[in-house]
Amino acid sequence: MKKHSVRMIGIALTILSVASCSAGNGDSGNVKGSSKVDMQGVANEADKLVHQTLSAVKPPIEWTHDTSDHGSCDGGSSSYGDVTRRAVVMTKVSEARRGALIGVIERYWKKDGHKITDVNSDKEFPEVYAETGDGLLKMSLIVGGEGQFFLDVQTACVKKSDVAAPSTQVNGRSYYGKSIPRPNVNDAFWSSNAPIASSTATPTAQPSS
Repeated sequence: MKKHSVRMIGIALTILSVASCSAGNGDSGNVKGSSKVDMQGVANEADKLVHQTLSAVKPPIEWTHDTSDHGSCDGGSSSYGDVTRRAVVMTKVSEARRGALIGVIERYWKKDGHKITDVNSDKEFPEVYAETGDGLLKMSLIVGGEGQFFLDVQTACVKKSDVAAPSTQVNGRSYYGKSIPRPNVNDAFWSSNAPIASSTATPTAQPSS
């Protein structure tokens, strides 16, 4: 229950942030109302961001797509909608290594030009929130029960369209559309309970091609 409540709070904050952005821009700035941007287009960008973010982690971690959401936004308007893509890490990340994984992803986001908007440094359930420079996408990285990492990417409110399931390749077994278990993949580095010595270089994010 605690894992679900923490994650839902994070998702709610992300949704509120996007809604506030849309409401604060009468013509929605660079995104909403643009004839060049629709829900499938931003879903593709969200899928790309999910894949690049998780592929940047070295040593590699296994992950799967979770069920995505899409629907109306902007007060229930039938003309606009947004999309949320979700990914879940299946690699077991020990308590001693969770901070390192958060750091790798946070540094990658910064290096890729994204803005870190909030950080919750809770020892058990840390969270990081960010957004792309153009405001098109907002991301959250949340640690839940048993150290499982959840990456959510929500799009801005854009022109409504049909949205297909994510097509990007996961690393490991796909649980898309199924019940996702707790982390079940051991890794020599990420699952180790040994603390990372100060003299040992922490893995760094590598930009994905």
